[in-house]
Amino acid sequence: MLSEAEKFLIYLKTEKNASKHTLRAYNRDLAEFLSFCKSLKKQELEKIDRLSVRAYSASLSERKLKKNTIIRKLAAVRSFFNYLYEKKVIDDNPFSLLTSPRKDKNLPRFLTEEETEKLTSANQPDKILARNLNYRQAFRDYALLMLIYSCGLRRSEAAGLKVGDIDLFSGFVRILGKGMKERIVPVGENALEAVKKYIETRKNPAPSEPLFLNNSGKALGEAGVAFIIKKAARRARFAKNLNAHALRHSFATHLLNNGCDLRALQEMLGHANLATTQIYTHVSMEHLKKVYEKFHPRAKK
Repeated sequence: MLSEAEKFLIYLKTEKNASKHTLRAYNRDLAEFLSFCKSLKKQELEKIDRLSVRAYSASLSERKLKKNTIIRKLAAVRSFFNYLYEKKVIDDNPFSLLTSPRKDKNLPRFLTEEETEKLTSANQPDKILARNLNYRQAFRDYALLMLIYSCGLRRSEAAGLKVGDIDLFSGFVRILGKGMKERIVPVGENALEAVKKYIETRKNPAPSEPLFLNNSGKALGEAGVAFIIKKAARRARFAKNLNAHALRHSFATHLLNNGCDLRALQEMLGHANLATTQIYTHVSMEHLKKVYEKFHPRAKK
């Protein structure tokens, strides 16, 4: 017989289209919370009250976890008890009068336009091949890098692309994002050319085949995407590691810096709420402030 936590995870997957990452995180967070309640001698869900939740929250703080990690863990537990209350599994919701802590608004890490040019230049296929890399891998790595930056893809979105998802003639890519939401995003000419040349290294792939393949000829996974981007950063002699999210942030920041409308950016990024997209305005304002201080003759004392 399924536990209530297992039923909740099934509900998230089937009713809310939760991603595998969300399901994995919720499963881990719920197991941790229920284990904590067990240590308080409160194994039955009906016995878990506000004091239990407060004690758990305090224990997370004592572990010196990051504020946003604590918020995520509490949000998972809150969602679970909201579900239990709606399904009438419990009579009282221990979260009903508890407020959630506010998230820290950390500005996302991104590359400057000059750094992006350095990254893409260092990873052109002819330069990669000079280091004895496999012919197809060289074109794949460059196409992957260019497409993520050109379209602001998440790592999971890049890994999930099929050959038929990219329209090489009209220059658009169909992306299946969070919550199985589909969006159509334009592809820049340089990225489109890179993808064309990569596909030409394969033997007429069917539209249903994965766009990016690993060295064994199977679909490239998210870990493979991350590894390729790290290699790309090393080729460009970047001091710090680089990930797909930094490229996504760079895509958003560069568009805003060059006058892109916030609503259009929201649609291209696949954000459900405009508030999520607005963090990039802070990044853009920081950029403008630096430009102002550098060039305005009376900006500094």
